[in-house]
Amino acid sequence: MTTTAPSSTSLVQRLRGVSGEVLKFGIVGLVGVFVNFGVSNAVLHLTGWAPVRCSVIGTAVAIAANYLGYRYWVYRDSDAASRRREITLFLIFSGVGMLIENGTVWFATYTLGLHGTLAYNVSKAVGTGLGTLFRFFSYRTWVFTALPEPAAAEEPGSELAAQAELMLAAEEIRYAKAE
Repeated sequence: MTTTAPSSTSLVQRLRGVSGEVLKFGIVGLVGVFVNFGVSNAVLHLTGWAPVRCSVIGTAVAIAANYLGYRYWVYRDSDAASRRREITLFLIFSGVGMLIENGTVWFATYTLGLHGTLAYNVSKAVGTGLGTLFRFFSYRTWVFTALPEPAAAEEPGSELAAQAELMLAAEEIRYAKAE
């Protein structure tokens, strides 16, 4: 009797898959960080607006850039059947990440009384790091969900059917000679 390998992936295989995902997520995120810091610092120094307002503008532009990178590169193989749902969840979780990020800017500026470019960028970096952790786990868990497995794997007796198909595939096909 032929046995089949278990259909579930090993922990090592899952970690390899996640490490590639983390690398891609990090690359898109790094581009987003450059966009975020570039736009927010430009707005801060060109307009003289409040630091939190400038940070929110930079974060919003980075969110738009990051969505394109996540949707079309990192999670391009995810289920895209419901883009409205995906975009809605992406914006909700990005908004929470924005609150985390800009909350640190607000705290440093208005609670701690830290002003200046260095304090602004350090508080923004801390907030970006915390927001990124939140975004990574929420995006991969709820926003860019994997494609569902075929329904046949869930049917009762499907393991027996899979074994029978393997046995049939392994058999040599014998044709009777036509006389």
